[in-house]
Amino acid sequence: MSVSNITSTHPGAFLLIGIPGLEHLHIWMSIPFCFAYTLALLGNCTLLFIIQADAALHEPMYLFLAMLATIDLVLSSTTLPKMLAIFWFRDQEINFYCCLVQMFFLHSFSIMESAVLLAMAFDRYVAICKPLHYTTILTKPLIIKIGMAAVTRAVTLMTPLPFLLRRFHYCRGPEIAHCYCEHMAVVRLACGDTRFNNVYGIVVAMFIVVLDLLFVILSYIFILRAVLQLASQEARYKAFGTCVSHIGAILSTYTPVVISSVMHRVARRAAPHVHILLAVFYLLFPPMINPIIYGVKTKQIRDHVLSLFQRKGV
Repeated sequence: MSVSNITSTHPGAFLLIGIPGLEHLHIWMSIPFCFAYTLALLGNCTLLFIIQADAALHEPMYLFLAMLATIDLVLSSTTLPKMLAIFWFRDQEINFYCCLVQMFFLHSFSIMESAVLLAMAFDRYVAICKPLHYTTILTKPLIIKIGMAAVTRAVTLMTPLPFLLRRFHYCRGPEIAHCYCEHMAVVRLACGDTRFNNVYGIVVAMFIVVLDLLFVILSYIFILRAVLQLASQEARYKAFGTCVSHIGAILSTYTPVVISSVMHRVARRAAPHVHILLAVFYLLFPPMINPIIYGVKTKQIRDHVLSLFQRKGV
C-alpha cells in the first residue's frame, strides 16, 4: 500500500523514519531494544501474576504496583513492536488513524503512570505518617476511585489531540522523523496555525510533571519528618526502607523526562537522534527496571519469584 496523496486533508498514512542519522545502525540498535522489551514483558507479567495469585498481596501498595505494571505493559507495547518492525523489516508506514491512536495511548498512559506514582507516594505517606489509620483510609473503594481518577484525567486531557490533528492540512510531507507517533513530531508536518497545539502540549506536560512531582516531593517531606522522629535507628531504617522501591520507580520515570526537557532547551542544536534516543529511553527504561526494583526490594514478591524458580527446579 502506498502513501496517499498528501494534497488531501490528511495523508492516508505517515512514514516513520526511525532514528534519523542512524539508519545504518537500526539493525544493531534493535538488539538492546528487543532485549529491554522482552524484560519489560516478562517482569511486568510476572508481577501481575504474583499479585493476582496471592490474596495476601491484595493490599493498597501492591494494587498500585499492579496498576503501574499494567501501564508499563501498555506503554511499551504501544511503541516497541512497531519500532522493531521499522528496524528489522523497514516497515515504516503507519496508517493516519493508527498513528493518532498510538499517540493517544502513548501520552494518556504516560499521564496515568505519573498519577499512579503520586498515588503510591500517598500510600507510603499514610503507611508511615498515619499507620493506625492505614486500613481505614486506603480502602479498596478509595483505591478504585484513585484509579478511575487517573484514567479520567489522562483521557480528558488527551482526547482533544486526535481531533485537533485531524483538522490540519499536512503539506510538509508524510515523513515523521521519529520511531513512533509523538504529538509534536506530527504537528511539525502540519500547515496552518499550530500555536494552540504547541501551547496545549507544553502546558499539559508541565502541569502533569510539575504538579505530580511537587505533591510527591511534599509527601516525602512529611515522610522524612515522621521517620526522623522515630526512636531507634533500626525503626527509621525499616520505615524508610519501605519507600526505596517507590523512590527508584520515581527516579526511573522522571529522570529521563527531566534530562530530555533540559536537553531540548540547553542543547537545541544537538543532532535529532540524541533527542529521539532520550525519548525512546523514557519509554523503555521504566517498564524494564520497575519490576526489577520491586522484585529485589520487596520481600513478598522476591519470595514468590524464588519459589517459582524452585518449583521449576524440582
